[in-house]
Order: sequence, then structure tokens, then C-alpha cells
Amino acid sequence: MKQFFKNLFGGDTATLESLGAIGVDMHSHILPGLDDGAETLEHSLELVRAMQQLGYRKLIMTPHVMSDFYRNTPEGIRERLHYLKDAIAEAGIEMELGCAAEYYLDEVFLQKLENNEELLTFGDKHLLFETSFLNEPLNLREAIFMMRSKGYKPVMAHPERYTYFYGKFNDLVELREQGVLLQPNLNSLTGYYSPAAKNVAEKLIDNGLVDLVGSDVHSLKHIAALNRVLSTKYINKLLSLPLLNPQL
Repeated sequence: MKQFFKNLFGGDTATLESLGAIGVDMHSHILPGLDDGAETLEHSLELVRAMQQLGYRKLIMTPHVMSDFYRNTPEGIRERLHYLKDAIAEAGIEMELGCAAEYYLDEVFLQKLENNEELLTFGDKHLLFETSFLNEPLNLREAIFMMRSKGYKPVMAHPERYTYFYGKFNDLVELREQGVLLQPNLNSLTGYYSPAAKNVAEKLIDNGLVDLVGSDVHSLKHIAALNRVLSTKYINKLLSLPLLNPQL
């Protein structure tokens, strides 16, 4: 894996270990065969090894749960977690593994909340959710209220990528004031997704509005991009914030 990075960037990979200050990644798609992330066990093992080299000590993996595409269940996700745990033990990889899920905010998600169905969380009942990238859900505030009323701590995945917030930064400030934790993706700091996402991520950091940070790793392409994060001007400023990741 180190040779992979050297071939790609032409430099030493020792500085990758500085991501060890984050310690715990709480957003990735590394469990095999559940969504648009790792397709096979071998792919998952590659990603776990790469995350280990980046300096992480624990991975809380969060497959998509979407009624139209990825109908994952807590039982199915836990089954793949145990499958991967056995595989890394056999491969001699030292990494603590856990699981949660990234829930898409749709009507089925609201029904799960209403019916008190089991939802996979991490930490102290932190519940990771995402929305459409283009259109703000009409029920966004309702869903947040329901999550909190059920005792969950809602965590909005990659808020910097939602275009409906562009030009409406105060809306993100208001959501956080209402108890929503904000989790930008590390790769946004490189402009990986778009210049606009990079700008919002930096503004969140400038205003101290980042609670958690995630890799959102799906593939080795994302791993490679994380190497560039370490040379961005905002990485040290991000790491100076009281992130919750190391406590998970």
C-alpha cells in the first residue's frame, strides 16, 4: 500500500500517520457487499489496511440505508461486521471495528422512528443521516425533532455537499443550534467534491462548527485523496477543534 501512494504522489507516506490524531473514523463504506462501497471481502481488507496506514485505530463503518436502493438491516450489517472481523483477525490486521449506518432521510426512515424500530448508532446514540444533495427535504426539521425526541443525537453527514445550503450558511448554524451535529468529509478540504463544498467545509471550520469528521471512504480512490488532505492549509485548524472522534 505504501508503494501505491509513492507511485501515485512520488513522495514519502510517513506523514499519513498524522491522521492518528483523529483516531476513529465514524463514516465509511468498507463493509463488503452492502452498498456502493467495498464490493468484496478482499476489497474491504485493502481498505482496512489503508486506513491503518493512515493512522486510524478504529473504524465505525456506516453502510447506506435507503428504501429505494440499499435496504440494509441491523442484522445484515452486523453479520458483515463479524465476517470482516474474522477476516482481519486471520490476516493479522490490528484494527478495532464497529458498525452503525448512514440513514437516508425519507418516509421509510421516519416510519422507523415512529415505530421505534432499531436504528444503528455509534457513540452516545449518535445517529448518522444524509439527505438529497440537491433539494432540501420538506420534512428535515420534523425528522430532526423526531430523532431528538426519541433520544438520538442527530449527525448530519457531509453538510458541505448539500447544494441547497449554498448561500444559506446561516441555515447550517441554525441546525447546529437546534442540536444537529455536523460532520464534514475530510476530502472536502482538497476540493475533491467541488470548490463550493471545499468553501463550506472551510467556513464550518473557521466558525468552529465541526463536531465530527469522516473519511466517507468507498474505495482506494478516496484513500488516495486523503493523502492530499495532509497538505491542505485547513487540516491543522480542523485538528485543533474539540472533535468527538477520539472519544468514540
